[in-house]
Amino acid sequence: MEFPIYFVGEKIFECPMCSVICNDSFSLQKHVELHLDHRSAVNPADGPGSDLKLARQLQEEEERRGRQEEAQQEREEFKKLQRQFGQDGRGGYFRQMERTMERAVARGLMVPAEFHCKRAEMMESLASGVDDGRTRTQGVVRALYEYYQTECRDCVRVWLSADTDHYCSSAGDKGWGCGYRNFQMLFSSLQRIDAYAPILQEKAVPSIPQVQSMIEEAWKEGLDAQGASHFNQRLQGTRAWIGATEIFTLLTSMGISARIIDFHQSTGLGDTHPLLFDWVKQYFCQSSRSNRLPPRLIHTSLPPLYLQHQGHSRSIVGLEQKKNGSLCLLLLDPGSSASETRKLLSRETVSTAVRHVRKFPGSLKHKQYQVVAVHGVLSAEEKQVSCHGTEKFVCVAPTD
Repeated sequence: MEFPIYFVGEKIFECPMCSVICNDSFSLQKHVELHLDHRSAVNPADGPGSDLKLARQLQEEEERRGRQEEAQQEREEFKKLQRQFGQDGRGGYFRQMERTMERAVARGLMVPAEFHCKRAEMMESLASGVDDGRTRTQGVVRALYEYYQTECRDCVRVWLSADTDHYCSSAGDKGWGCGYRNFQMLFSSLQRIDAYAPILQEKAVPSIPQVQSMIEEAWKEGLDAQGASHFNQRLQGTRAWIGATEIFTLLTSMGISARIIDFHQSTGLGDTHPLLFDWVKQYFCQSSRSNRLPPRLIHTSLPPLYLQHQGHSRSIVGLEQKKNGSLCLLLLDPGSSASETRKLLSRETVSTAVRHVRKFPGSLKHKQYQVVAVHGVLSAEEKQVSCHGTEKFVCVAPTD
């Protein structure tokens, strides 16, 4: 191996890249430039455009990370929606009720024998398709009628729907069952109205799993294909929320004519919906269209109205009109417990209980409301048309 020879006192021009000794600075510069030209040819990223390419690489990396974060966020949102609509694989009414009772046993609030007894009763109810009536309170509208006969003299007019039972949420549907419970209220009223009772295939109020099955059957008939797709054609065994569209679909499949009235924006000061209250008044007034002055208290034969807003639904069973012209809805809420609702049945507690039923315009300030109104029976031909039609909404609020 040969070693370079350096002479003492001579200036050395050594290449910083390969340690080659050049005779002068000019030769060293040319030598180094050859190195750089060769590297650019072998690896273009080290060439004059390397800064631009690096910037592009950094941008692409940033975009890739952004896409990954967005995809992760979408997955989390989808899981949240699955939980929200009860389609996360955690089971439906039966499983939720069973888990609640299991926790009660673990905490010593229920003995194992009671657990097995209630579980057997629940399975029997589910097999029959009939609601067990544990959350039902009967005689509510009749109690309101008796109350208004002697009380609330500041009302110049009070309208009440046909008799309707109250159904509240239970341990099996807490947090998601309001739509089903309101349908049970509506069904309990239709049973009592001569025009509808004969066509009801279900003679008893159906259980929540049975209502889910009925909606699935309606989808199979061709009703609301878009809604069916949204729920992946399946409600049974889930905790899926339902709304005005599913109630309309279910009623149509039963041969009952209905429509959805959409109050899609506020029409009053403070985000209120006076147009909604006016429409409800018109609905109840249809029962007393005559030249005679209607009585102060009118117990109609009209079904209650299904009222939907974001996240919850209730049933409108009446309306007050005050001396100053203001209107007040009377609502039955599935979120109210059976014990609270039964206070309407007692003369000692009815005055206080009615306060929870009354809702003035200032109490209804959600952005949008939908009302499902029943208004007759469908012929076979009309039902067939409904199965293939899309006209179910009537928009009432102005569009600006």
